Amino acid sequence: MSDAPSTHPSPQQAPGGASRAQRISRFVSRDTTGGLLLLVATVLALVIANSPAGGFYSEVRDLRFGPEALHLNLSVGTWAADGLLAIFFFVVGLELKQEFVAGSLRDPKVAALPIAAAVGGVILPAVIFTLINLNAGPDALQGWAIPAATDIAFAVAVIAVVGKNLPPALRTFLLTLAVVDDLIAITIIAVFYTAGIAFVPLLLAVLPLIAFAVLVRRGVRSWWLLIPLGVTAWALVHASGVHATIAGVVLGLLVPAIATKRAGVTHVTADGREERHPLTHHFAERWSPISSGLAVPIFAFFSAGVSVGGVSGLTESLTDSVALGIIVALVVGKSIGITGASLLVTRLPGIRLDPSLRWPDVLGLSFVAGIGFTVSLLVGELAYGTGSAQDDVVKVGVLVGSLVAALIGAGILVVRGRWHARQPG
Repeated sequence: MSDAPSTHPSPQQAPGGASRAQRISRFVSRDTTGGLLLLVATVLALVIANSPAGGFYSEVRDLRFGPEALHLNLSVGTWAADGLLAIFFFVVGLELKQEFVAGSLRDPKVAALPIAAAVGGVILPAVIFTLINLNAGPDALQGWAIPAATDIAFAVAVIAVVGKNLPPALRTFLLTLAVVDDLIAITIIAVFYTAGIAFVPLLLAVLPLIAFAVLVRRGVRSWWLLIPLGVTAWALVHASGVHATIAGVVLGLLVPAIATKRAGVTHVTADGREERHPLTHHFAERWSPISSGLAVPIFAFFSAGVSVGGVSGLTESLTDSVALGIIVALVVGKSIGITGASLLVTRLPGIRLDPSLRWPDVLGLSFVAGIGFTVSLLVGELAYGTGSAQDDVVKVGVLVGSLVAALIGAGILVVRGRWHARQPG
């Protein structure tokens, strides 16, 4: 964020018209770079968690700090998942606002397709998990919502790594689907897995959100005004018991997506032309490097460290109906639910798949959306209790199901990327 419109190039220009800092920022902001950092952090966490250093890893992840009076005495892992990940959701909110206001999703008939796909991708996995665990007792059925969510950070990372030649519309489809999916999952947590919502902090969170919205609509970009408002809104949402990352999405959606004289940023191109960009573009340019290069990899490192207990522990966990239900729901339920709902809704008048996409693309994306990870693990902890025997089974099921879904989806999309690369134009 900056205080004044950028009307002149940086004085320290690197060859090519951009400063060295700008070029590094753009490199880190690329989906491929961020995706690779995320995957490296994930693999590193899994290796450490299953090594002799696993105990030290757990101690660091579970170390708590923060003011208790503000309900912010949280573990390092929670700070990463609820705090740093809110930055990622803020950037996602900016991208979605741009798409809904000025991009491909501004047409409700276009937006209806990924929204319907998200609903199908929530319902069918829950049904499959329930059917597999019908005879396992009521305790097992408490985890019916575990496979409902898509981990947006990991899913986007997979698309980034394998999707070089895929149409941009596929990423937009995935972002919309995953955000709607997570919003549904967060609602499920609030209704079925939250002992109670503190409505006073939730209502108080509206005040900094309104102040933030008023300032950005007036074109204010001063970090010392906007960041404290955003942090306050996040803290109040967290104190209410609602999943705090939703505050990041809301803040992103409040930023204007149409460039005006008041709420816009003027840039001078290398050839001397002036371009006016909306604030969604400006803020995304500032925060994407922080999100991709710092927030998401740290979140992944502290979320992905699941100890599987060796081959025997893995085998034992996979025979449990809860783990089996999660794996089948994430791999089969997500793919059929998303693709099936998409096929059904396109039979309605005026709703069609983006012209640049084909149904095999949607099928590959539907498998990628089976990466449940973060929210799935959260629901598992709420359903069975942190540290319980069933909690370990949930972690193995989510890890294996997400991995299988990611590999199948990535394989399909690699083939589809090659097909798209061969098409004329």
